[in-house]
Amino acid sequence: METVSFRQMKDGTKADYELLGRLEQQFIDELPDRILGALKALDDTLSGYQVTRLEHSLQTATRAEADGADEEMVLGALLHDLGDDLAPENHSRYAASIIQPYVRPEVTWVVEHHGLFQKVYFAHHFGEDPNQRDIYRDHPYYDSCVRFCERWDQAAFDPDYPTQPLEYFEPLVRRMFAREAFDPAVVNRTEALAA
Repeated sequence: METVSFRQMKDGTKADYELLGRLEQQFIDELPDRILGALKALDDTLSGYQVTRLEHSLQTATRAEADGADEEMVLGALLHDLGDDLAPENHSRYAASIIQPYVRPEVTWVVEHHGLFQKVYFAHHFGEDPNQRDIYRDHPYYDSCVRFCERWDQAAFDPDYPTQPLEYFEPLVRRMFAREAFDPAVVNRTEALAA
């Protein structure tokens, strides 16, 4: 395996950083494979529901597509719970950070805030305010997040719902993650980073 010559970054040469640049691009090019693998891993995670986390993710995306959502929002629906395994206390932000370079700010914001917005359905069972989402009532993406949660996410725990398999969404994953990261035609980087 080819490696750099330095042990501290400040000692790196141009050749070292060119090597790392090539290796990083190869790694980035393989991102869709890792995303699909992470989705598959959701088939054996958090239990207690009538569907697996993978089935929930697939069903959320299937519902979004059936409801007329565009590709970016369908991708957000598919990946919205990808952080469950590694960031169970912050899964929404984790998932949002994965898609942020490739989708418009609205989709990133909806995915990042869906966990809080979902509390409207269950927080009262724990003595919490179910309307915590209302702090964002004046946000331009508030209604989009309400729709995401009401029509797709909270409804996607039905084992009888006709759900598309992961293979159906694979071309979408590959297409979206083949985009140039932070492409100004897709993502206004200033707005995305401020959201």
